Formats: sequence, structure tokens, C-alpha cells
Amino acid sequence: MLQENIVSLQKTRIMARVQIKRVYDAVEESDGLRVLVDKFWPRGVRKSELKYDLWVKNVSPSDALRKMLHEDPEKHWKDFAKQYEAELESSPDFITFVNQVKQISPDTVTLLFAFKNAEKNHALVLKNELEKHL
Repeated sequence: MLQENIVSLQKTRIMARVQIKRVYDAVEESDGLRVLVDKFWPRGVRKSELKYDLWVKNVSPSDALRKMLHEDPEKHWKDFAKQYEAELESSPDFITFVNQVKQISPDTVTLLFAFKNAEKNHALVLKNELEKHL
């Protein structure tokens, strides 16, 4: 089944712009498909207040990777990114997510994350991997 999904990923391509944004940033009309990519609900945000279309918590990093990144983003960034890419490439949930985006076929996909570090966070790695498959 996983192999079939990988083949289907390779056949269909869409032209969507992928961007990242903190959940605390203002909603903009240009956000397109808004996807929450954190495993846990963001602190201080009521569910009724966050505008999002999908919540793909199963494509977030494993607990070990998440803890490694949160411990010291500067020190662990390269190792984290490499290991998270590997997790995504072998994840049926990531394949399902890519297929969902392809089916919706938005002009823009905005990946929403809560981590304080805007330069080193899992949404950046996810963005790069998603762009490879779109």
C-alpha cells in the first residue's frame, strides 16, 4: 500500500506556493489552505480562535526529535532536519497529507506552527519536503 501511494505521489504534480507562519500571526486572505502542523494544540490559543483547514499532527516530528530541537535549536538543527526528513519520507501519514493537498489543489499552503524560533523549526523542514512532492 505504501508503495502504491508513493507511485501516486510521483504521478500528480500541482503548482502550490508553500509558506510557513506562526499560529499567533494574523490571518491573511492570501494564506490559502491553512494547515496546523504541530503535534499539540498551541498554548494560549482557543480552538475557536485559530482559523485552520487541516490539523496534521501525525506529520510532526517524533517526540525524541521534538525534544532534541526544543533543547537547543542552534546546536541540533542539522541533525534534527536530516532525521526529520527521513521520518517524513518513510511516513504513510506524510503521503496521506501530500495527497490531501494535491486533491484540494490550493494556490497557497500555509503551514502553521507555534515554536518561538522562526528560523529553525520543524515547519521549515516540512515545507521543503512538501514542495518536493507538489
